[in-house]
Amino acid sequence: MNSETSKKHPIVYVTAEPGICGFPCTIKAQKLDNGTVTIEINGSECKQIQRLSTGLTGMSLKELFMPLTRNPVYTAAEKSGCHPSCSIPAAVLKAVEVALGMALPREVTIKFKNEMEEEDRETD
Repeated sequence: MNSETSKKHPIVYVTAEPGICGFPCTIKAQKLDNGTVTIEINGSECKQIQRLSTGLTGMSLKELFMPLTRNPVYTAAEKSGCHPSCSIPAAVLKAVEVALGMALPREVTIKFKNEMEEEDRETD
C-alpha cells in the first residue's frame, strides 16, 4: 500500500476488549482504491484470534453483507476455532463498515447487570 492510498482513505483503528478471556486486540481497517478493505488484527494473546488474523486479511463490500453462514469474517473465525460468542468477529465487521464509509465510528457495548444488585434495589 502506498502513502497516496493512505492519504485518500483514513485508517480505522478499533480496540476490542472481548471480556472474561482477557485477550484484547487492535483491529486496523483501511479502504483501498478498488473498494476492498484491508484488515489487520494485532496484539491478542489468543491463539484462535492469531489464526484469524492470518486467515482474514481483507474483504469486499459484497462480502460484508453476506449472511453469517457465508460471511468471510465468521467463516474464518470458525476455521480458526473462535468461541461462538467471541466479540472480535463483530468488531472486525464494524471496523470494515466504518472504513467503507457505511457507518460512523461509535462505541459498541454489552453490559451485564448483577441479578443480586437488581433484586436489592427493587426491595429498597
